[in-house]
Amino acid sequence: MAARRGMLTLEDLRERVTAGTIDTVLVALTDMQGRLQGKRCSAEYFLEEVVGHATEACNYLLAVDVDMNTVDGYDISSWQSGYGDFVLRPDFATLREIPWQEGTALVLADVERVQGGPVSVSPRQVLRRQLDRLAEHDLKAYVGTELEFIVFDDSYETAWDKRYHGLTPSNQYNVDYSMLGTARIEPLLRRIRNGMAGAGLYPESAKGECNPGQHEIAFRYAEALATCDNHGIYKNGAKEIAAQEGKSLTFMAKYNEREGNSCHIHLSLRGKSGEAVLPGDGDHGFSKLMQHFLAGQLEALRELTYFFAPNINSYKRYVPGSFAPTAIAWGTDNRTCALRVVGHGDGLRVENRVPGGDVNPYLAVAAMIAAGLHGIENELPLEPEFVGNAYASDKPTVPVTLAEAAEVLEGSRIARDAFGTDVVDHYLNAARIEREAYERAVTDWERIRGFERL
Repeated sequence: MAARRGMLTLEDLRERVTAGTIDTVLVALTDMQGRLQGKRCSAEYFLEEVVGHATEACNYLLAVDVDMNTVDGYDISSWQSGYGDFVLRPDFATLREIPWQEGTALVLADVERVQGGPVSVSPRQVLRRQLDRLAEHDLKAYVGTELEFIVFDDSYETAWDKRYHGLTPSNQYNVDYSMLGTARIEPLLRRIRNGMAGAGLYPESAKGECNPGQHEIAFRYAEALATCDNHGIYKNGAKEIAAQEGKSLTFMAKYNEREGNSCHIHLSLRGKSGEAVLPGDGDHGFSKLMQHFLAGQLEALRELTYFFAPNINSYKRYVPGSFAPTAIAWGTDNRTCALRVVGHGDGLRVENRVPGGDVNPYLAVAAMIAAGLHGIENELPLEPEFVGNAYASDKPTVPVTLAEAAEVLEGSRIARDAFGTDVVDHYLNAARIEREAYERAVTDWERIRGFERL
């Protein structure tokens, strides 16, 4: 298959640098929050030095909070250890043009220790480890992520100055599937779609959503690692393009009391020869492997929820009747269940509806694979399909707070066996830091409720 438009080989890059059409190469890792972090290198320096020797960055990039504060509790990086460097090793399969930034290319990097060997807690490495486990079973994962966002007519600078109050959404009412509603901001949506197509992604469609100003751009599924790479590039790029247009957009899981931003994750499996392995001649058209894989998702979901919902705000989505799931159940094309089975034949797949727009895709997909392997390796039986309104069921529920999610993760044998204690403890510390920051904060809700009346 030919490479998609915008993808580059090193020879392509050299030709463009010689021609003067590319002068900058971004070298980026994905941090714990799912953000791109790294360096803008001159293209000449990148070709002469980084290609052969990699580059380095401070190892605190995988040990800070969302505000980039240095925080305690991480083995990987601390004042005690001197906040040294780690290595950013470019993965040249990810090299691509970035059309919305003039003369710019980007490559994603794997994170290695200066002494050698991978940094196990790096999100991309966490996913690689699960993909390697899957490969031991002659299986390969294919994934699609569906990110929702809310667009505002305010610039990011204006939004900051307003402390994110009183912003003007790009639509004033529910534009779910509305052609008129998407046309209102089609110039922005089109720029994002076309920009991503020029960066090697495969846009499928754009549609309106329920919350005023809320939209979704869908991209074609790909191999799991490529999808997660594309997810991070798209999320970063959509914000950059919005900023260039004088607008802002947010992927936060729950911006207000209306519908939150979801990130439904679709996952299917193929065998060694590329054949679909989830469909079969069992009940519901499932193979035995599909039954075990789905049973593993159900059994592990509560314990692995942190990897789908890593922030305090993530848990505000889980409201009955909101299209965000609460019940840990599976159903065929049933949007009230946490796990929705969709597609037929070779298109059969599992949709996990728990993640929000704030999810780190590498960690979430790694968690789905780990859960599925738990089911496959233990040949777990699949419970009956749930039919009806799962919100009103007596099924177990996803954790309702970050504290609860961290508690069940800490005691999870499934997580520790799959990821390793070092990874689990690293992200438990991230959850602790997030909780403590929230517990120290005084919110607008508290001021409004208590300033005069308490």
